Amino acid sequence: MANVKDIKVAPLRNRLIGSLPKIGIRPVIDGRRNGIRESLEEQTMGMAKAVAEFLSSNLKHSNGMPVECVIADTTIGGFAEAAKAAEKFAREGVGVTITVTPCWCYGSETIDMDPYMPKAIWGFNGTERPGAVYLAAALAAHNQKGLPAFGIYGKDVQDATDRTIPDDVKEKLLRFAKAGLAVATMRNKSYLSIGNVAMGIAGSIVDPDFFEDYLGMRVEYVDMSELVRRMEEGIYDKEEFERGMKWVRENCIEGEDNNPDYLKVSRERKDKEWETVVKMTLIIRDLMVGNRRLADLGFVEESEGHNAIAAGFQGQRQWTDHFPNGDFSEAILNSSFDWNGIREPFILATENDSLNAVAMLFGHFAFR
Repeated sequence: MANVKDIKVAPLRNRLIGSLPKIGIRPVIDGRRNGIRESLEEQTMGMAKAVAEFLSSNLKHSNGMPVECVIADTTIGGFAEAAKAAEKFAREGVGVTITVTPCWCYGSETIDMDPYMPKAIWGFNGTERPGAVYLAAALAAHNQKGLPAFGIYGKDVQDATDRTIPDDVKEKLLRFAKAGLAVATMRNKSYLSIGNVAMGIAGSIVDPDFFEDYLGMRVEYVDMSELVRRMEEGIYDKEEFERGMKWVRENCIEGEDNNPDYLKVSRERKDKEWETVVKMTLIIRDLMVGNRRLADLGFVEESEGHNAIAAGFQGQRQWTDHFPNGDFSEAILNSSFDWNGIREPFILATENDSLNAVAMLFGHFAFR
C-alpha cells in the first residue's frame, strides 16, 4: 500500500474548455427616488456583499478552484440597471445569478430574464420593508414568463439593521449555488461515448436529446478501435506511461488467480496486460480532455480531445473478448488520484452506461 504522505497534490487547473462559471449577485432596490431608494442603498448593497463573501468563502469548483462572485456595479431599480448588470455578468463569465433585496421593487422590470441562467431570489424577512412582497411578486413573474427561479426566505424575522445571514438562508444559498454551478459547468461540455451499446444495457443507449435538451451538453462518439490505433501507433505520452507503470508495479498488488489451470495465463501475458490497461487509461483521458503533450509529439488533432466532462467505455463484449477489460481504467480515472498525484476525478461510466455517468456527475458536483 502506498504511503499517503508521499502522494503529491497535482496543481489545481480547469482542464475543460470554457471559463469556470461565476456567481452574479444582483442587489435589487425600490427605484423611487427622493428619499426612498436612498434610504435603502446601504442595506441592499450590504446584503449583496454579505452573500458574495459567504459563498466565495464556502464553495469551490469540483476541481478545487475557488468560486468567484461578481456584484452588479450599482443596485438595480429598473430595467436599465438590470441590463447594465447583465452586460457586466456576460463580460465576467457569470453562469448563475442570485438576486437579493430587503424591500419592494419593480418586479418584472428588475428580474433576471436570461432563460439559460439558473437564478434565485433572496427576499429579506425584515421588520420594516416588505422583502417578502417582492419575492412573491418576482417569483410569480418568473412563472408567468416560464423562467424557473428558486425562492429563498428566512423563517425568522430580522431587524432591518441586522446584516447577518441566518443559518436557514445560508443552507438554501449553498444548495442553490451548488446546483446552479453544476448546470452552468455542464453547459457546452460533452459526454464522450467510446464505443456503443454494451450487451443491450439500456443506459448505454446514449440519447443525445436528453443531453442536449436537459443538460445543455452534446454527445461525442469515438469507436473503440481508436484505442487500438493509438496504442499501436504510439499516440500517448511515453514518459508518462513509464511513470505510470512504475507506480502500478509499486502500488497495484495482484490478487490470487483463482482460475483453473487451463485458463491461467503466463507471467509474460499478465505483464503485457498491465501495460495495455495503463495505455488505455492514458488514451481514454486524452480522448476526454486532450493533452498538450501530444501536440509536442506531432499529434495535433489528437491533442485536442473532446471537452468531455463525462464519458463511457463500452468494453463488453467486442473489446473484452480480445483485450483486457476497462475495469482498471474506470477505477483509476474515477478515483481522486493517480501516478500524477491527487487530482479531480474523471467521470467514466462502465459499459458506456451514460445514465449512470450523469448520476455520478451529479454526485461529483454535490461534494464541492
